[in-house]
Amino acid sequence: MSIEFGWWNKDPEEGKYQVLAAIHGGNIEWTRKQGHHTSWAVHQPTEADWEKLMFEAEKRVPRRLISPKQFDAIKSLRGR
Repeated sequence: MSIEFGWWNKDPEEGKYQVLAAIHGGNIEWTRKQGHHTSWAVHQPTEADWEKLMFEAEKRVPRRLISPKQFDAIKSLRGR
């Protein structure tokens, strides 16, 4: 399973930045990018990031973009 989820966050101190959660082989990698011409850096996910990931994944199940089995695997990653 190789799935990517991405969205933008706004922080009053750091400004606007893009978050990418890449799930592959039962592992999750969180990265972030501040602007268009910057490189990706490691991101420490907050509780809000996990909630956003679960929301985005849940939206994709009824549209059959991910299977219920893949959604359950994403839920199990949160527990670790």
